[in-house]
Amino acid sequence: MTELQHSTPDHPRAGEILTREAMDFVAGLDERFEGHRQALLSARVTRQQQFDSGVMPDFLATTAEIRSGNWSIGQIPHDLVNRTVEITGPVDRKMIINALNSGAQAFMADFEDSNSPTFDNTISGQINLMDAVRRTISLDQNGKSYRLTDDPAVLFVRPRGWHLDEMHVTTHQHPVSASLFDFGMFIFHNGAELMNRGSGPYFYLPKLESHLEARLWNDVFVFAQETLGIPLGTIKATVLIETLPAAFEMDEILYELRDHSAGLNAGRWDYIFSFIKKLRSNPAFVMPDRDQVTMSTPFMEAYTDLLVHTCHKRGAHAMGGMAAFIPDRSNPGVTETALAKVKADKEKEARKGHDGTWVAHPDLIEVAAKAFVEVLGHAPNQIDNPGPVGWITANDLLSMPAGTITEAGLRKNISVGIRYITSWIQGIGAAAIFNLMEDAATAEISRSQIWQWVRHGATMDDGRVVTEELVRSFTDEELAIIESELGKQNYDLQNVAGAAAVFLKVALSPNFEEFLTIPASDLLPRPSSPTNE
Repeated sequence: MTELQHSTPDHPRAGEILTREAMDFVAGLDERFEGHRQALLSARVTRQQQFDSGVMPDFLATTAEIRSGNWSIGQIPHDLVNRTVEITGPVDRKMIINALNSGAQAFMADFEDSNSPTFDNTISGQINLMDAVRRTISLDQNGKSYRLTDDPAVLFVRPRGWHLDEMHVTTHQHPVSASLFDFGMFIFHNGAELMNRGSGPYFYLPKLESHLEARLWNDVFVFAQETLGIPLGTIKATVLIETLPAAFEMDEILYELRDHSAGLNAGRWDYIFSFIKKLRSNPAFVMPDRDQVTMSTPFMEAYTDLLVHTCHKRGAHAMGGMAAFIPDRSNPGVTETALAKVKADKEKEARKGHDGTWVAHPDLIEVAAKAFVEVLGHAPNQIDNPGPVGWITANDLLSMPAGTITEAGLRKNISVGIRYITSWIQGIGAAAIFNLMEDAATAEISRSQIWQWVRHGATMDDGRVVTEELVRSFTDEELAIIESELGKQNYDLQNVAGAAAVFLKVALSPNFEEFLTIPASDLLPRPSSPTNE
């Protein structure tokens, strides 16, 4: 068995996660699947080169039989039949307890976009989830005691995407896949325990760009179940359709995972980012301000309609996405506005045929649940609803939204991007900024829009062209505002200037950086030196 090396996290219970047996299991995953992962990442590069040359995304001719075939996914476990409201958040201990106690049907514990991947966060997250599965998780903080209720939400775990490495765990001088590390550690420690408690190991899979990437996950699931003595089909996974290429392969993705499938989810913010990223070289696809790209824009309507229709045709859940608006318990006006916007968003999702939805805050669960109950009645889902009638074409999925580029929109992208990266490098991956819950996906939209506007010399509604000089000038002004809010000492302690440098690097680079979190990871705190396992 290949020997792994890992850094030493500060958590006193890290040894409970980084056991010899668990590390051997992850090493086995690495040996078997790393070559395939790298081949698929190379295929992404080749496909992007095709998009850059003018080739447009389309449905695959080679898989037409799958799309037209009469097949369904495997049986849905009893505890996943009703997924009306799912709450999501990072793997912070307090967050896990509150989310599991929130009254939502499910909680997605996130190692990805809402988690800053310091090694301490990663390992403490695994410890927190191990305790949560065994219902021993607790926290005493600031004079308050947090414990699980008798009926917690069903647990999902989102590992990091295929593109990310776990830089703190290496073998043969290369880091192991972050996906395989997160997945491997969780299922090794908790798979059998979840089954014994009448549930199972359930996952959300992020950032897939093809059905071949779903096939790799399916191969990983089969290997893990066979290795750990878990019955095949026990693992269930919901795939986030949050990349433009994946939108053209929804049927195929469900097919590849059919024995392990728990449906698809409309990952709207990453989807907008991917739309910009994949078509970045085409001047015909320059997006207006982020705030103008809503769920009512034609390409977003087509994407969610196709998702519902595809899922229900295959007997799978079609899950709605995240509304970014969040309440503020200290500001009734902000809360009233947030609740109204979330209510309208969730009512629309329910009418379109979704079986459930996401929220980021416990105070949004009631309004989201009510929107779905008004459509579902006493039914746990509406999988028997075929969804929108008619076929969605490639042109529908690629229809550009109308809108304008404004100074306010440009400034907001700069400010949100810098503020989010500042939070992320402090180890906080989900940040409330301007009354919206921002994570890596929304920060990606901010910087990719600026890159696209500068690259194509986009014109704002006041006639000015978006240039690198204009972006740098606005950045200086936005940094002055942030410094005045934080004060000089906190501004320096939080390394806002470093965050701004990363933001400008990815927003103004001659070549598009695929993910901002990769260069930003250089600013994360580092644990101590590697240890052999």
